[in-house]
Amino acid sequence: MSRWKTIALPGWGRRDRAPQTAARPERVAEVRAAVADGVAAAGGVLARGRGRSYGDQAVNGTGRLILMERLDRILSFDEGTGIAVCEAGVTFADLMRVFLPKGWLVPVTPGTAFATLGGAVANDVHGKNHDRVGSFGDHTAWLRLLLPSGETLRAAPDENPDVFAATIGGCGLTGVILEVAVRLVRTPSRTMRVAERRIRDLDDFFAAFVAARDTATHSVGWIDALAQGGAMGRGILETGEIADHDPAPPVPPRPRRVPVEFPGFALTPLSVGLFNAVYRRRVPEGGRERAVPMERFFYPLDSLLDWNRIYGRRGFHQFQCVIPDADARAGVGRLLEAISAARAASFLAVLKTLGGEGRGMLSFPMRGYTLALDLPHGSGIPDLLARLERITLDHGGRIYLAKDSALSADGFAAMHPRLGDFRAVLSRLDPDGRLSSDMARRLRIREDAA
Repeated sequence: MSRWKTIALPGWGRRDRAPQTAARPERVAEVRAAVADGVAAAGGVLARGRGRSYGDQAVNGTGRLILMERLDRILSFDEGTGIAVCEAGVTFADLMRVFLPKGWLVPVTPGTAFATLGGAVANDVHGKNHDRVGSFGDHTAWLRLLLPSGETLRAAPDENPDVFAATIGGCGLTGVILEVAVRLVRTPSRTMRVAERRIRDLDDFFAAFVAARDTATHSVGWIDALAQGGAMGRGILETGEIADHDPAPPVPPRPRRVPVEFPGFALTPLSVGLFNAVYRRRVPEGGRERAVPMERFFYPLDSLLDWNRIYGRRGFHQFQCVIPDADARAGVGRLLEAISAARAASFLAVLKTLGGEGRGMLSFPMRGYTLALDLPHGSGIPDLLARLERITLDHGGRIYLAKDSALSADGFAAMHPRLGDFRAVLSRLDPDGRLSSDMARRLRIREDAA
């Protein structure tokens, strides 16, 4: 029998703090026992990594959770192919620590090194280089799953390909991911050459990204989401390339911790507006170039541990959508107008480009522009999120499930044309619906499964 405990395990947005029943296995045999217990319990069972999904994707309030963080062993590495076989609880920080000094790099990384590889698969995460290399699923060689029946199954593009496509971006609903085989790439250094410049407005941003898609490997924009009128969309564009060599021994940032929860009144339009003005001016008028350690470039927020405490006990929502190229300028403009009019945005607002569709049936990426920002929870925020969903749908876009806490079931179905295929795989792998989550129930993901 597994050792189950009652513990509060909210998403990263800290909205739902209700106690949940969870087990923390250390070996595959213990995972198997926990799954057997979980599928027999009311509410079903779900695997969870480090809890970096923002909303309710890795929350299972009426069922059980299997915490995978102690299954964190790197099992093998083949220098000929670059394939590292890892347990699902291995994090991007683990990969960077072990392989970067040896000249190897994971080709796709999300914005935090604390995410696990199991979570990266479940969300088909993307990075600042999606235009060039795609998302995490594009570099996943194969997976090993534990099904609710207790059977283990290997899935790859040429082996159980429908299961592979359902698991990539599948929110952990096809089975418990036990192992991930990811292809690493050679890197000549662990330093990034970074260029930053101020952007005047949204039109200037779109023109800059058109050029960056042809010239930069990594690109990301920070936007002042409170700016209105002619200044709407102003911000900073950052592009990056891996340096040919390390100019000096790189010094990764030393993390600091947010020691207390901020009071609810700390983030106001005035305080955020002042921060945004100062943050934009940190880049000189003529721009700047500098060399920075990869960790600082890829994971700027990881230098501030527990940064989600800035939003206080009320927590926050993160909204992230992608709008296809053809409608992106109009769609992003409408989104920013709605956000700035609500005076609800935080200091974290990011604009990036994406290069194409992911491998997964529910993968988020499509070729277009993705906007992400945090919204402190409060009066009017649910209505604002509903408006942002409607704008996204009006412009042919979709919302990122790793960040979502408010998408409607109808909106979800409209955004995913392969949902029927996904449901068919779930029906075969988990006919009794024993793998579940609060998000799966909210979005009625399994509703049409036989």
